[in-house]
Amino acid sequence: MNLLLASASPRRRELLALLGLPFEVIVANVAEDPLADESPAMLVARLSQAKARAACAEANRRATRPGTVIVACDTVVALDGELLGKPRDPTEAISMLRRLRGRPHDVYSAVTLLESTTGRILTNTSLTQVTMRAYTETEAVAYVASGDPLDKAGAYGIQHSGFHPVAELEGCYTNVVGLPLCHLTRCLHTWGIEPPRDVPAACQAHTGHQCLVYASIINEQ
Repeated sequence: MNLLLASASPRRRELLALLGLPFEVIVANVAEDPLADESPAMLVARLSQAKARAACAEANRRATRPGTVIVACDTVVALDGELLGKPRDPTEAISMLRRLRGRPHDVYSAVTLLESTTGRILTNTSLTQVTMRAYTETEAVAYVASGDPLDKAGAYGIQHSGFHPVAELEGCYTNVVGLPLCHLTRCLHTWGIEPPRDVPAACQAHTGHQCLVYASIINEQ
């Protein structure tokens, strides 16, 4: 089996490596604008599938061997139903962080598997409810100045060691990072692909986050 990750994100590459499965990377360039009246869950599902199909087309162009499985993912932040994508510049990043400060919001991700030979496709959507801490204006400005939030939905990285923006969460931690590992593992199991590593253990060791939901996610029917 040949696994291809349809993402340029170093965070997604880092997380996918925790499964212990060899993979390559193909960058999928897809317009990420939402459609009219499209819910966050529908948006991430559509975009993850579009990324998978774009990567599949490129893999076929390169004559990748038969049986290649594409892994694609999309993540959005929703505050009071409004989508917060990647900030266009530092000013917008500061604005997003001010709006999120001390408040709860939702993070949606969808992970898609696509088999290049048959076109078989499987998508699973994850929701994590996140509450931000009451960081100061000075902290937010310094964080934006670091450049870290400019490529992240909602203008923050939950894993940032200096900023620590999140006070608490309910759901999958790596969903907020950008690739919900247990949802991906469940999809792989459905297709008879078994990661050689204990994914929940590897995930918790890597993130330092004690997960209480992995069993319910992986075993969900």
